Amino acid sequence: MTAFSKPTAASAFDGDAMYQACVPALVRGLRALAAELRRGTASACARQFDSIVLVQSRLAPDMLTLAGQVQRASDTAKLSAERLCGVPAPKFPDTETTMEELQDRIKATIAYLQHLKPEHFQGSESKTIPLQRLGEARGDIYLLEFGLPNFYFHIAMAHAILRHNGVPVGKMDYLGSTAESK
Repeated sequence: MTAFSKPTAASAFDGDAMYQACVPALVRGLRALAAELRRGTASACARQFDSIVLVQSRLAPDMLTLAGQVQRASDTAKLSAERLCGVPAPKFPDTETTMEELQDRIKATIAYLQHLKPEHFQGSESKTIPLQRLGEARGDIYLLEFGLPNFYFHIAMAHAILRHNGVPVGKMDYLGSTAESK
């Protein structure tokens, strides 16, 4: 049993297209997340409370904290790329407890992604990607139906936690229109 669509034809992607669909999108999302975290830190300072309150916040008792959402976004970004191109991703122990530590994790994830090249993704569109409990998927289907949606879910939840706690972030912040280019 699989949670993924069955391919009906050969992939319309090639390695270059897989790289373009994966790496720039992940980097842009991580940069937008980093910018939103900076807004969270500034908001906490302006409202005179410790930003650790935001790091530990969650939307519901059974959901991850802001730190957990950032950690999962980072993991999803680096592991999606690793699964597709085979270049080992760095391992992070999920011990971040401050905004600064979360920013460092995002920077390290971006650094890994930025060292990847389109040639690393050659053949990834047709590569079989196995996932525990979900079955397996062809590379292009994995990216479009699991990797990117899962990444954006965690970015969106981090955004929602910040917004729920009064941080002045909006749709354009989430989309990354004001995210720094570096």
